[in-house]
Amino acid sequence: MSNECNSKSLVVLVSGNGSNLQAILDQIELGKINGKVSAVIANKESAYGLTRAKNANIPAIFIDHKGFDSRQEYDQKLMQTINQYQPDLIVLAGFMRILTPVFVEHYLGRMLNIHPSLLPKYKGLDTHQRAIDAKDKEHGASVHFVTPELDGGPVVLQSKVPIFAEQETDELAQRVQEQERKMYPLVINWFCTNRLKMVNNKAVLDDKELPEMGYAIG
Repeated sequence: MSNECNSKSLVVLVSGNGSNLQAILDQIELGKINGKVSAVIANKESAYGLTRAKNANIPAIFIDHKGFDSRQEYDQKLMQTINQYQPDLIVLAGFMRILTPVFVEHYLGRMLNIHPSLLPKYKGLDTHQRAIDAKDKEHGASVHFVTPELDGGPVVLQSKVPIFAEQETDELAQRVQEQERKMYPLVINWFCTNRLKMVNNKAVLDDKELPEMGYAIG
């Protein structure tokens, strides 16, 4: 059987700068991801991720969450828009909204997120400051499948950075983001080459169930 896989279609959701989106686009351009970004959707008109999409001639769509009466209505519109592109994978790249269970269940096993902490530590916001306040020795980022539990889906890959004495939050965040831009495209390509899937709420890589902290070298 051929190892070649059909190119996968990705829809990327953003709320801000879109640095991870850019890393994904760059790796696609280099042939390092067996997929293409079919659309980029943002809930904020000012999201620079939309500009990055336009610069790459990718449909850039703004759906204002303020224009909907409920989270459910917004997610329904989001789902309708995403489905027009028939994506194989939904990529959350700094999408700062809590998604409804109906939305998550619809894309279960086909949606990835990157979170700036070593999950299960520090779900939610302000992760860098929380790690510093706890006097942790290390911090990092986690790529995980999205499930209805906030930041609770099975972890695929983690990357760690040390926390130095007198570390400033902004500096730590920058170092974590550097790791994010390396690891997210890698995991996305695992999915796009059919190596990665979610089975029974577990991340499975090359037919092997990954441990709680995700893939580890060695």
